[in-house]
Amino acid sequence: MQTLMLTVKSNERLNHDTFSLVLEGDNLTFSAPGQFVNVDIPGLYLRRPISVCQSTDTTVRLVFKVVGKGTSVMAGYKQGDVVDVLSPLGNGFDVNAEGKKALLVGGGVGTPPLLGLAEELLKKGKEVKAVLGFNTSSDVILEKDFRSLLGEGNVTVTTMDGSAGKKGLVTDALEECDVLYSCGPLPMMKAVAQKVKCKCYFSLESRMGCGFGACMGCSIQTANGAKRVCKDGPVFDGEVLIW
Repeated sequence: MQTLMLTVKSNERLNHDTFSLVLEGDNLTFSAPGQFVNVDIPGLYLRRPISVCQSTDTTVRLVFKVVGKGTSVMAGYKQGDVVDVLSPLGNGFDVNAEGKKALLVGGGVGTPPLLGLAEELLKKGKEVKAVLGFNTSSDVILEKDFRSLLGEGNVTVTTMDGSAGKKGLVTDALEECDVLYSCGPLPMMKAVAQKVKCKCYFSLESRMGCGFGACMGCSIQTANGAKRVCKDGPVFDGEVLIW
């Protein structure tokens, strides 16, 4: 973990309330997809934890939804702005899990970290498919990115109202796989966990104070006792989660 001063390379609006922010700088090293960064917002006390969508040695892409003051400030970042970022944080997805067929299941703004995960799984020679769920067509993000990466036939989009893709829930579009990776609303992931019998990894969302395990504010109970989402997660083996 280190504090980095990164420069805004681009900040693109993806839909009515979601942005794709690309930051560039040195020493951008992540050990696994699914890790996150903590962004300092001038004038606000707590940093904002944002999952990493994609990264290179010199850039990190953060896709975030505007939900309050902090993310509203981030939505206004312009090219050349300097951002104070604490990075890298948390434990990511296990890309070396046994099995050839991997299924990625994303919901809403939980979808972004699965894009970087898909890239790494492909490098490992895995067969990767994705099911991405949203409320309505106006909420859909990163569909083109996933289709470009995985191929048209390997990506399924679902919407609650049927305005894009298949009408229904992600659980209506699950396919057979050896290992499943998921990030999204807790009720969605709980439903996924109850429906499949393969090895599963889930990335949890939680309100965080410090972001590196000191304050214990994001602790949850697991089969292995109390764990911190920021430090011990955000990705957990599905077998230890108490839904």
